[in-house]
Amino acid sequence: MSREAIEAFLDMMSAERGASRNTLDAYRRDLLAFQTDLTRRGVALKTAARDDVRKHLAGFAAINAKPSSQARRLSVLRQFYGFAYNEGWRKDDPTSAIDAPKRGRTLPKVLSPRDVERLLDAARMLRGEKKKLPAEDIRLVCMVELLYASGLRVSELVTLPLASVRGKTGFLYVRGKGNKERLAPLNKSAERAVKDYLLVRGEFLSGAESPFLFPSRGEAGHLTRRRCHQLLKELAVKAGIDPAKLSPHVLRHAFATHLVEGGADLRSVQTLLGHADIATTQIYTHVARDRLKATVESAHPLARRPKRSRG
Repeated sequence: MSREAIEAFLDMMSAERGASRNTLDAYRRDLLAFQTDLTRRGVALKTAARDDVRKHLAGFAAINAKPSSQARRLSVLRQFYGFAYNEGWRKDDPTSAIDAPKRGRTLPKVLSPRDVERLLDAARMLRGEKKKLPAEDIRLVCMVELLYASGLRVSELVTLPLASVRGKTGFLYVRGKGNKERLAPLNKSAERAVKDYLLVRGEFLSGAESPFLFPSRGEAGHLTRRRCHQLLKELAVKAGIDPAKLSPHVLRHAFATHLVEGGADLRSVQTLLGHADIATTQIYTHVARDRLKATVESAHPLARRPKRSRG
């Protein structure tokens, strides 16, 4: 049981559980790192014991891996050895009785509605003496509008098929994690941005038609996640926003937080985000609550009144 076993496990995850390419790549990296660690200690993947798993996780933690990363690696090992048990490769599971590290609640970074407007205003700014926006800026406006209006993951955005926006109004069909489809909303502003972008989309083609909404001349055939991140960082600087505070996922968080602050119920937000578990969506109640509390503390006259000293 070695590299072939790892690939067999990944094939199962793809075929039976609909794992995305990014998920499979992450699982492969974790399992190969574990195998390399075992090899250094003269242990085979097939015969690894519970203590070997503990030592590997301890070593991973020693390089300052986040608790969330440690928990993910343990989860991957559990799934792999569960697969090995079901296939009859092992008679036990060396990951049993190993507790995952406790993860503190990390609140996502959130932009205010005003910050989002600043981003869009910056993307719409004319360059030099040109009387119309360059194609790159029109595409960027469309990307920001879609991320904020629909709460898309960056992987969902860059792989959106062209067919998802043609002949439809008010929503997108999005294929998300686990190969699951959902409806994502489009407001009027986002619809206009899409229509404007489709007029210049041909400038990003290399000749042959592409099935992607955001085609690229690169190997992937579509705009990459890395390039999307880069474009948003550049836009943040242009808008006067700290680039460290902006990413595609931050716009997804802003979408969800602003919905909750506006009174949307969690089940609806869960559906719109494509979360499998509502527990994942509940983080936004904390974000909204903390922001509202900070607003009261900074704006309410009683909250700002200095305390009287006793004596």
